[in-house]
Amino acid sequence: MEFLSEYRGSTREIISLFRAAFAASEGDAEGELRAGLVRDIFAKTPDQDLFVYSARDSGTLTGCIIFSRLRYEQDSRTVFLLSPVAVSPGRQRQGIGQALLKHGLSRIGKEGVDVAVTYGDPAYYSKVGFRQITGAQAAAPMPLRFPDGWLAQPLNGEELAPLRGPSSCIEALNDPVYW
Repeated sequence: MEFLSEYRGSTREIISLFRAAFAASEGDAEGELRAGLVRDIFAKTPDQDLFVYSARDSGTLTGCIIFSRLRYEQDSRTVFLLSPVAVSPGRQRQGIGQALLKHGLSRIGKEGVDVAVTYGDPAYYSKVGFRQITGAQAAAPMPLRFPDGWLAQPLNGEELAPLRGPSSCIEALNDPVYW
């Protein structure tokens, strides 16, 4: 398994991976929604606000994760949001996602990110260090349909102190449908 951080020559392939992964698990409409999200992330997000990591096995794209900047108006810490995450439907439950998440979290920590936040299944993301948080600990950019899925982890070796102030996400994620 090879992990890569360069994505610019593979955007179409990555978009197709997200479409296939979400269509297989949640239906065609969700596959199209997530493919559109990834397309918008690539088109609208400045490089300094984005980290993309992919997994390849014998040259075949098997997984991809995307981190984008999450700003807290009154906090000096660097925060990135993990969303979305996809593993090829035929390669799920083989440890690819967990390995890719560990790799990505390690890399963004080395790049100076203090806190990683995500919105998803606590049982899955807790395997790589995420813990449930409340809106008082870190305000979400939009109202959450499933507040139990709001998760975070410090990457700087410190305890997670509450993130101060309201938050804002990148333009592509600034839509209630994703929250």
